[in-house]
Amino acid sequence: MPIPELVIASANPDKVSEIAVVLQKLAVLIPRPEGMPDVVEDGENLEDNARLKALAVCEFSGRPAVADDTGLEIDVLNGAPGVFSARFAGSDATYQQNVEKVLAELDGVQMGQRTARFKTVAIVRYPDGHELIANGTVEGHISLSPLGEQGFGYDPIFVPVEGEGATFAQMGHEKHRFSHRGRAFRSLGYMLGSN
Repeated sequence: MPIPELVIASANPDKVSEIAVVLQKLAVLIPRPEGMPDVVEDGENLEDNARLKALAVCEFSGRPAVADDTGLEIDVLNGAPGVFSARFAGSDATYQQNVEKVLAELDGVQMGQRTARFKTVAIVRYPDGHELIANGTVEGHISLSPLGEQGFGYDPIFVPVEGEGATFAQMGHEKHRFSHRGRAFRSLGYMLGSN
């Protein structure tokens, strides 16, 4: 059975690299088309935003497209930053600025109350309108300070339950075994194989 080719919606090289690792041998990822305008991510939830991106790339390229959206939900912040995770500290915020804003919001919050989860929704959209949708979630907590040099985004402050106390940024490729994105894209890969 031929390996499917998917145009990837993300222009974020960190995210593309992670997805490529998880989907290796399951799909061939084709870069986002040159000249494609940015997609306005104004959906109400992660699935809405993933669908907006997948649909836009599919329509622009005329080929099957894959997109995802990820959110960090912190319980004591009533689920924030959630769908606004990439722009929690502002529309042009850096990874570090987002991390600093989370830590500032949690200043004084005790370790037992810093529970959080990462969620990813991944969608493949086909030109005929057919979709595959996969979800991945990992529970954990927010550390008191950034730890580790690997990964990106909130990885330096997210400690997964399964991680033996290490942040995602301290793990390297080991993180894909139980990360939200790893779980979503492994599930998606399984669907691609049986689609």
